[in-house]
Amino acid sequence: MNAILNALRWFGQSEQWSGPDGIPQRLLEHLWYSGLAFAITLVIALPLGLALGHVRRGRAAAALGFAVVSSANGARALPTLGLLILAVLLAGSGVGPTLVPLVVLAVPPVLVNAYTGVRQVEPQIRDAAEGMGMTGSQVLWRVEIPVALPLVLLGMRTAAIQIVSTATIAAYVGLGGLGRYIIDGLKRQEYDSTAGGAILVIALAFLIQLIFTGLHRLSVSPGVRLSASH
Repeated sequence: MNAILNALRWFGQSEQWSGPDGIPQRLLEHLWYSGLAFAITLVIALPLGLALGHVRRGRAAAALGFAVVSSANGARALPTLGLLILAVLLAGSGVGPTLVPLVVLAVPPVLVNAYTGVRQVEPQIRDAAEGMGMTGSQVLWRVEIPVALPLVLLGMRTAAIQIVSTATIAAYVGLGGLGRYIIDGLKRQEYDSTAGGAILVIALAFLIQLIFTGLHRLSVSPGVRLSASH
């Protein structure tokens, strides 16, 4: 409780809201790292997951999908801090090496959920669409993706929250962001700023949760929402 009260007093100090170490500047840095890592993740994982889920016929397609998804699940066990230090040692400090562990962490939920969501679309629905004369790409975009959207959004939400939470490690290699308050606070034994930084990261993750809840309500059709709830 004392840590929370100290953090609230820390938020009330005017110097925390201006300058290069102020909350607005650190928040913008954190959003920049996180947003860039999330965009790279979507470019890599989303098309691959959708494509692998769509191609169902043939043993080669099934084996490839299984191998990619298994590899993605295996990547979840990799230590994020270890990846960060290895990337910095190999490529030097900067934003680029910091993005490596964030993307590696975020790819599995997006890839696996996109693959699983499309893969679980009932064959009768796909066959009916093909019977109406739809091409493969039309079936994917007009039938499979809308039905798979709840799982796809869940994977994206999980990845976004993981990135925002884990981006605090950027401070470990000298970059900015909200992690500066946590890392520097622990080093200097300034626990009010440590708690304040942790509260900011938690609040940002909660905000992302609310955003994706709104996206789910706006983009997923009521019929798909109803079937997904059962």
